[in-house]
Amino acid sequence: MEPKLALYYSKYCFFCQKVLMFLRGKDFDLELRSTSDGTHAQALMQGGGKTQVPCLRIEQAGGEVEWMYESDDIIRYLS
Repeated sequence: MEPKLALYYSKYCFFCQKVLMFLRGKDFDLELRSTSDGTHAQALMQGGGKTQVPCLRIEQAGGEVEWMYESDDIIRYLS
């Protein structure tokens, strides 16, 4: 089973835009969560421990969650 993916981002962040440009035109089952929505910002802080973006939340089938920061790591993971 494929992991459930969510990308936390800010439209003002260069590194977020780098990841979003990579995603453009590709077919990923990925939820985009803007941290301008306070609910998403709070979930990022509670789950990942910091509000740094971009952050890819990777939820495995067994419920294990990994929080991946750094645009290059996210792009590498999705490639």
